[in-house]
Amino acid sequence: MALTKGFKETVQARAKRDPEFRRGLLTEALDCFLSGELDEGKLLLRDYINATVGFEELGRMTDKTPKSLMRMLSVGGNPRADNLFAIIGCLQAKEGVHLSVMAE
Repeated sequence: MALTKGFKETVQARAKRDPEFRRGLLTEALDCFLSGELDEGKLLLRDYINATVGFEELGRMTDKTPKSLMRMLSVGGNPRADNLFAIIGCLQAKEGVHLSVMAE
């Protein structure tokens, strides 16, 4: 489902002022990947990127074109593990967090 402009602006505004919200978006995306919900994880990661650094800056950080990054994180995209982990690593560094996995 496509997001409306109003919804995107609301998410971006909240992400700009609320670091906990930003970390929650990033964490939720990674939780989806770990749970096998790859399409949902890619879409949440796209939302996080759009609300925070943007694809232009992420492209500079990863040395990938913004268009390639957007394609990787689309529903039909199929990012290689090295590309996905490079993206996640850059986003963690930019956000100033280190996410880890714990067994329950």
